[in-house]
Amino acid sequence: MYKIIETKERVIEDNNLVADNTRKELKKRNIYFINIMASPGAGKTTLLTQIIPILKEKYRIAVMEADVDSSVDAATVEKLGVRVIQLHSGGLCHMDADMTYRGLAELGLEDTDLIFLENIGNLVCPAEFDTGANLKLMILSVPEGADKPLKYPLMFQTSDMVLVNKADTMEVFDFSREAFERNLRTRNEKAPVFYISALTGEGIKEVTDYLTRLIDEERKQA
Repeated sequence: MYKIIETKERVIEDNNLVADNTRKELKKRNIYFINIMASPGAGKTTLLTQIIPILKEKYRIAVMEADVDSSVDAATVEKLGVRVIQLHSGGLCHMDADMTYRGLAELGLEDTDLIFLENIGNLVCPAEFDTGANLKLMILSVPEGADKPLKYPLMFQTSDMVLVNKADTMEVFDFSREAFERNLRTRNEKAPVFYISALTGEGIKEVTDYLTRLIDEERKQA
């Protein structure tokens, strides 16, 4: 009789072990880690350009920019006056825990309170892999539509915080907040939702206030 081995389950188990160890290491150093996930063009980098200038008044911030190739986003974020490292995935559509851990080692953890990972843009693969982050923040842009929680359930199930970006275009794209929240709650009953425009700054203060509370609460327990 031949044996059947579920390789994906083993990969996930190994990944989760590295992720847990990463969280423990960061907790010892009193560092908070946020994993930002979204589709390409949803506004991940633009969000960082809005929230980092506010949060850097209180925290020492570092950023890991992940992409299949290029360093466009890293160059943008570096102008904000924070430490940045560019991670190339070699064609993979996500960051896993081991890739993240190696990125953190290259980034350096000294003199750091808060780390952002801008994950590779898509709504599928990043949801499957725990990176060791304290918070999984996902962004949906209004043009993508209110039905996305139904089409990409795992992303919305695993997210701790949901931002709906480009909220200033809801009328243009006939985006229904009620339909979106109804669809979201079929996948995730607890994640708070913030409607923002990373371009105009709408809703950004509410986001940074919420993040500050989470960061301070976690760091008090370290």
